[in-house]
Amino acid sequence: MSVLPVECVQDYPRPPRLERVGQPLRVVFAGVPVAQADAGTAWRVLETHHAPTYYLPPDAVVAAALVPSARETWCEWKGRAAYVDLVLNGRRSRNAGWTYPTPTARFEAIKDHIAFYATSVDAAYVGDIRVVPQPGDFYGGWVTANLTGKIKGAVGTLHW
Repeated sequence: MSVLPVECVQDYPRPPRLERVGQPLRVVFAGVPVAQADAGTAWRVLETHHAPTYYLPPDAVVAAALVPSARETWCEWKGRAAYVDLVLNGRRSRNAGWTYPTPTARFEAIKDHIAFYATSVDAAYVGDIRVVPQPGDFYGGWVTANLTGKIKGAVGTLHW
């Protein structure tokens, strides 16, 4: 069973920090594991008041289940994000994940890695711990029981 160290989201830095993930990651959609990353192959971004956002390497994701979306957003730290839909077994989850095709130099390590909204998939796991989506519909962090502190995303927290 996975045990994660206690972390306070208020202690995460701003600007955000990029670090390797020491646990395997898994994402399930339409009853199929669409992404599985071995321990040490994925990255997470840590930013004050955010649950960690996990980025899985491209070879850990079932590419046939990804369909490019027209949606794009801009992150002041990472640059332009391009979105993907998940399409599998007759199901479609629009804008379920995103990637940075040309990230800023500081985040070059996550180039083409895929992050998924936990709200857009059947389940997501850090080790064997099932994650809960970060509150709200803007942020894509994965909340695990080891996190303490106030997490952004709920009504009234967007401008902290």
